[in-house]
Amino acid sequence: MNTAKIVVLAISVAAGGLAIYLVSGSETKQVVQAPTAQIETVDVLVAKSDIPLGQTVTPADLQWQTWPAANSSDNFIRRNQRPDAIAQYGGSIARSPFLAGEPIRDMKLVKGPTSGIMAALLPTGMRAVSTEISAETGAGGFILPNDHVDVILSRRDAGNNRPGADQVVSEIILSNVRVMAIDQTIEEKNGQKVVVGKTATLELRPEQAEVLAKARQTGTLMLALRSIVDVNAPAAADDRRASNNINVVRFGVPTSATVQR
Repeated sequence: MNTAKIVVLAISVAAGGLAIYLVSGSETKQVVQAPTAQIETVDVLVAKSDIPLGQTVTPADLQWQTWPAANSSDNFIRRNQRPDAIAQYGGSIARSPFLAGEPIRDMKLVKGPTSGIMAALLPTGMRAVSTEISAETGAGGFILPNDHVDVILSRRDAGNNRPGADQVVSEIILSNVRVMAIDQTIEEKNGQKVVVGKTATLELRPEQAEVLAKARQTGTLMLALRSIVDVNAPAAADDRRASNNINVVRFGVPTSATVQR
């Protein structure tokens, strides 16, 4: 055999043996894993499916769901504090809608098995008062539950009782009040078509209810739909005295007048 080939073969064998020795002789590195942090959890009562406004809640609508304790609000209902909550909330009425998986809160439910839905939905101290509407007096049917409106009173003022001297006086008597229902519909559904109702139920304070009752006997009432961006605008301190300026239509010609109240 050629001497050069023998030398090359010997070098290869020696290099392989050296590599095997180095691998077998090296220390095995140990991978140290950091301990996994244990997240404290708590069982929270949530809606099992969507619960619309005004629906009577049953135990089948509720379930316990594991939440990180750090993200659990004090307003949530915890299983370790109220283990019988599912049974306790059976028969409650939803004052606000719930989405599936949303935590249940006391402020959005009312326990009223012997009360009607409307009474359960009314906030404390408020009254539900209905008034007749039509396409002409109800913004063409575009007013839906949970919209906010102004109530306008239009009445005839006989003036000095001369023939043809009647004046039509219009004024806002209630401002920024919530519509609770149109006829028997208490919740606006997605994609709901415009429906002209005959009765609108308004959420009013007791003194506002008195104003509305008196206004019915005086003239014609009309609801003016407010923009959604104006819902949180501050209302006038006194609905009937919000402004002394009124619009008067005299012989078909509108004018502005100031009256003393």
